[in-house]
Amino acid sequence: MGRDEVATGLGEREITNPVDLCLPTGQLNPEAVGWTRRPLHRAALPGRGRNKRWEYWCVQTPEVVLALTVSDLDYASLHAVWFLDPDGREYSATRLKPLSAMTLPERAYDAPIEVRAGDVGIRLLPQSEGVRLRARAPGFAAEVLVRRPPGHECLGVVVPWSSRRFQYTVKENTLPAQGTVTTPQGTFDIGGPDAWATLDHGRGRWPYRVTWNWGSGSGRIRQDGRDRVLGLQVGGKWTDGTGATENAITLDGVLHKIGDPLVWHYDRSDWSAPWRVSSSSGDIDLTFLPEYERRDVTQLGVLFNETHQCFGTWRGDVSDSEGRRIGVDGIRGWAEEVRNRW
Repeated sequence: MGRDEVATGLGEREITNPVDLCLPTGQLNPEAVGWTRRPLHRAALPGRGRNKRWEYWCVQTPEVVLALTVSDLDYASLHAVWFLDPDGREYSATRLKPLSAMTLPERAYDAPIEVRAGDVGIRLLPQSEGVRLRARAPGFAAEVLVRRPPGHECLGVVVPWSSRRFQYTVKENTLPAQGTVTTPQGTFDIGGPDAWATLDHGRGRWPYRVTWNWGSGSGRIRQDGRDRVLGLQVGGKWTDGTGATENAITLDGVLHKIGDPLVWHYDRSDWSAPWRVSSSSGDIDLTFLPEYERRDVTQLGVLFNETHQCFGTWRGDVSDSEGRRIGVDGIRGWAEEVRNRW
């Protein structure tokens, strides 16, 4: 690729062997552009400037939501814990460390991650059965074991804006979770058949301004007379024009990639109104019904973030890679719009 050539048309190639995300020059490796069913990209990002690295975990049950963020923005690190209890009370703690360098693993699940920013500490500890999440802040403690069933597949995608601007993301949902969260209001259990964790692992070099949509859902469905576990992974806006999409479903831990770009319809003046997410092929035709909006606005000099993350349920239809139709009714998850200048 030339210096500013977008690698369109390559984004739906399945990659089955380990590959480096970057060339020795720091530019995007053309052989890395595609998607995977497990983490195969080694995301070594040399130099500094526009590099972004993060781990985001969200654990959701019908009663509570827990979210942990560890991120390195190159010129600062930003770490956060957020919890929504059964009565709708939010607990939130965010700490920014300017000019703070940190090391994050080059491949998802490869190594422990431990960060501390003032009175907030987060530990993400890979284990043989999955990942243990631990977080502490004033008046807050969380410990959750996220299990990764053997052979469970995830979606890895490289999004190529250009040879100098690109993103590698790993999205994995339908991961069973069990643990506790303690706040001044008491200790809340996480567990049972409807407690699911989702990972967003990101490594890349971003443009200064970007807007994205992301939706995720995990739950149980009844199909052909048997119980199955369905995961929804949908995205939009930030992948437009790149030839890549981050759209897929998982069915009993098996990934079904969906290549069509999606159209998102929602009302920015009323985030509680239903959202519609669909594809031209009809492989995805979903409605999201919000129950709770998490709103976050950060303005710190050149850094700006506006997040509207709505938690609720998904309904509609999706198709697997063989074209079989799957009904979706009441699967819990979220849909979001995020606008960044970073």
